[in-house]
Amino acid sequence: MNAAAYANWILDKGFVMKFSVLLSAAVCAALSIASPAFAKLSSAEKRIAQDVEQQFERWVAVLEQITNQNSGTRNLEGVRKVGEMMTPHFVDLGFDVEWVPQDKAERAGHLIATHFGKEGSTKMLLIGHLDTVYEVDSPFQTFIRRGDIAEGPGAEDNKGGVMVIVSALHAMKAAGTLDDANIAVVLTGDEEDAGEPISISRADLVKWAQWADVALDFEGLSIENGKDMGVVARRSSNSWQLETTGREGHSSGIFSEDAGEGAIFEMVRILSRFRSELPETNLTFNIGLIAGGSLAALDDEKLRATAAGKTNIIPAIAVARGDFRTLSDDQSERVRTKMQAIVDDHAPLTDAKIIFDEGSYPPMAPTPGNRALLAKLNEVNRDLGLEQMEELDPLKRGAGDISFVANLVDGLVGFGPAGTGAHAPGETVDLDSMKRQAKRAAILMSRLAQQ
Repeated sequence: MNAAAYANWILDKGFVMKFSVLLSAAVCAALSIASPAFAKLSSAEKRIAQDVEQQFERWVAVLEQITNQNSGTRNLEGVRKVGEMMTPHFVDLGFDVEWVPQDKAERAGHLIATHFGKEGSTKMLLIGHLDTVYEVDSPFQTFIRRGDIAEGPGAEDNKGGVMVIVSALHAMKAAGTLDDANIAVVLTGDEEDAGEPISISRADLVKWAQWADVALDFEGLSIENGKDMGVVARRSSNSWQLETTGREGHSSGIFSEDAGEGAIFEMVRILSRFRSELPETNLTFNIGLIAGGSLAALDDEKLRATAAGKTNIIPAIAVARGDFRTLSDDQSERVRTKMQAIVDDHAPLTDAKIIFDEGSYPPMAPTPGNRALLAKLNEVNRDLGLEQMEELDPLKRGAGDISFVANLVDGLVGFGPAGTGAHAPGETVDLDSMKRQAKRAAILMSRLAQQ
């Protein structure tokens, strides 16, 4: 190679080297844009994400164990057993654990675990529940795993949420961010059917809400059009019981001035007016149980009805139970007033009365504080490389325990895993969603603990 050729080779080589450097830089930049996960996480937060992944199968195994233990709300011993199964996990994390019996409310009790860290930092209340809707006589009793999907009674609602709590707290401990955190975990034993009086069954939840600055509810993640949604509001759940009576007699006299319309027609007329006169934005209402005849009665639990009658007898009594759901206390009061007025306007020779249950779930209104908390969660989502969570329409979310304390503390709902078919045989949980939920919760709590 002569001198001129060598010089040209050097120039070419230099160009190639410069091009390679530029290409490498461009590739790195492209990768950072395409995969921003962990880009803004601290070293401790990265450790949180790693621990959630590493401990995943451990927590799935515990989920299987507690799901296979029936804990229908009325199965008091079963609820207590799930509490006993979870206690060691909180103790291992450095929490003080207390079981609070609820004998006066005829329920099993609540598990309360507390951890006190740096004085003056954000105090956090974590809410979940140990009970399910599946009682001991339900045919749906067993956890079955199929890859990343598992089926089981309460696997998503709410035993999966309980495991997200433990997974998140374990990750915080592994990363050293639990030390400063002030956290109270309240796992109720009767969320699916709150014991009465509410003043007793929810006294401990209210106590810790008064202590807390924020509340995080670990019921299931809401997903809409494939996107995780933020829940800043939940509607109320208000139960009611309606009874109508009429003048019993021979059916040939129905609608006459002496006989009237009877109890069942009067019940139907009132319910029809509910349907036509009550509708308004954010309100739903339902009749879940009805019976009528010469005799009709509800059982002590108000879950079953018995009736007897004949086709040629004007019915003397009819009973019905239902609920209505609202987004604010003002709306609840307005609906009660309308329903009462309709019931009071009963037909001649009939009577009607409506009773609103004391054990109703109040609404969780969408407050500025709740929305500010969602904004903080979305900062976590950004740093984890996850999509921003938009607000879920309150019509798409039922009532829950956080509703009892929503007037006391800012809160967010839906830190539990995703799932399908809650409250019905075949309920499933998306096990993989437990990971991102635990990461979200742990990092959010770690940041709040420093504020």
